[in-house]
Amino acid sequence: MPFATSWHTLLDECDALGEDATLTTPLTEKQFRITSAQDPRIVIKFADTGDSQPLQRDQFETLAGQIADSGGTFELQRLPLDAEPYAAVLSLHPRYECNDRAGTLTETDEPTTSQLIKGASPSPDEQDQDRTEPDLDVYADMLLLIDALERHNPAVLDEWETPVLINLYTLLSDVQRNAGDLRTEVREVLLDRLHHDKPVYGQYGSVQRTTRRNRSLKADEEVIRVLEDAGIPRERLMSVDREKVDEALEVTELSESAVYEIDEREYVRKAEVDEESKESRLQGLKDQLALSDDPEAEELRQEVAELEQRIEDLTEFNPGTSVGTRS
Repeated sequence: MPFATSWHTLLDECDALGEDATLTTPLTEKQFRITSAQDPRIVIKFADTGDSQPLQRDQFETLAGQIADSGGTFELQRLPLDAEPYAAVLSLHPRYECNDRAGTLTETDEPTTSQLIKGASPSPDEQDQDRTEPDLDVYADMLLLIDALERHNPAVLDEWETPVLINLYTLLSDVQRNAGDLRTEVREVLLDRLHHDKPVYGQYGSVQRTTRRNRSLKADEEVIRVLEDAGIPRERLMSVDREKVDEALEVTELSESAVYEIDEREYVRKAEVDEESKESRLQGLKDQLALSDDPEAEELRQEVAELEQRIEDLTEFNPGTSVGTRS
């Protein structure tokens, strides 16, 4: 991962801290707070002296490079005393862990804890209270898709029953369509916030504002006149118009193959969606989740499973007809 991505993730983590969030250096255990986090530095203020210290981006990049060069684990004793805050702040990044007992700073594959000693993130209970089920079609479809993938191994699709494949294909189509609609809404909001062509980073990636240039010809006669005035003969501009060719075929006995190169390909098309079955299945999943902590829920789970099986057995699918396309 390029350090630019790690740096912007680190800035985001700093911005997400509460006002009372306090960090401690791993060796001398000095406490400090972050007062400013923006390119190209992070400014901290020590609790005991009130002194401020800017932490430069290039020094964070050097430290990250030393960790990588050390095989992913860096000995904290190698740090100069005034560089301890760099290790503590870098531990805010979800891929770096500062272990003061082992005296190491490690790059990890999994999210880790940081050197925060108070004012950290909300407790799990508080986070659960903030989590709500969004009223989005894509959310419901994704739950159903996840359930289908958990019950059937996608690595062996050719072993699946045809109705199961049909259900999977339908859900994938719905997720793709609804995710595309949501993506469009998110893009419109982002366009109001991106005012330059430089990448803006989030935890999972980056976006940037770009311009797409589309062209459409002016009226035929105007185009021909302008180009003729520039010395381009009219004959060079004339071409076969597909719409006019189709109109001509309708009043002649010629076949399409006389004027078209035809390439027929078969594919699977989603013909319809049984929304009632999807909603019933989704409600069953919600009921299962709601009852998962109840010690007497096993009998109810079996009843829900039997009901869901009956719904699946009753699900019908009307196959679509083959569709020919012209190229």
